Parts: sequence; C-alpha cells; structure tokens
Amino acid sequence: MSDSVLGGSLPSVSLESTEGKSVKLPDDIAGSWTLLYFYPKDDTPGCTKQACSYRDNLGEFKKIGAKVYGVSLDDLSSHGNFIQKYSLNFPLLSDPDHKLSEALGVYGDQEWRGKVFKGLSRDSFLISPDGKIRKVWRKVDPTTTVQETLQEISNVSGV
Repeated sequence: MSDSVLGGSLPSVSLESTEGKSVKLPDDIAGSWTLLYFYPKDDTPGCTKQACSYRDNLGEFKKIGAKVYGVSLDDLSSHGNFIQKYSLNFPLLSDPDHKLSEALGVYGDQEWRGKVFKGLSRDSFLISPDGKIRKVWRKVDPTTTVQETLQEISNVSGV
C-alpha cells in the first residue's frame, strides 16, 4: 500500500509538549530515529493499552536511540492527567488545531459505534534522523503496534 506522505518531510509545526516546552518539528527531533504515534483520546481503553505498552517498552526504544512521542488533539491538562494516572515515561504532544495530524492524513472522518465524527485515526510514523518519513502504519492495533514499530526501528537503524 502506498502512502502519499512516505519519503516526504514532516511539516514545520510547533506543538505543546508535556515536557514543558514546545517541540518544533522537524528541527527538535533531527538526529534521532523518532516514532510519532497518533491516538484518538487520552484515557480511553485502546489508547491506554497502547500508551502503557510504549511505557513498558520504552527502554528498548532508548537502547536503539529512538524517541517516542504520543500525539492527540487533547490539551496539556488532559495529557498531564493521562501521564500521571498511568506513569507514562515519554512526552505527549498536543495538536488541538490538527495542523500536524491533517498534514499527515491522520485527522478526518472516523467511525465509532456507527457514528461518524471528525477525529484522529490510530496511525504511527517512523521519522529518520534526517527528518524523512521512513515508514507509515495506518489504523494500527493498539496491542501489537509497539512490537511492530520497535522491530522496524531496529531493522532500519542497524542497532
């Protein structure tokens, strides 16, 4: 399956981070492999499973020199509560104007329980140290995506 953003660069955006400062993409992540994973909503069942799995495997990502960021439309207050409740050990970015998620094709019509609404799909992006989008996963399974992304970064980084 081809994806129009694959091989392209991240758009130039600045998003508020739970680390207390804004993250300017792509500049602030240059030089490392970075996983940006988009999820629909803080503290919902699938999103919690996914976040806790990244939390539990963060050491493996760090071993291979990769950074992990979770991205949703939620504000920093919601992100802060989510981090505290589940002891998350990586930053969450807030994309309330969906600038980044729209540019990457993550924001749009979603369906849940027969209702259609605007929101985020559960997509992940592997960004190479030179800021290029190396791999795209669309509509991922929150229970298996962490191992898939970790394996892919291990393969391409040679670590």
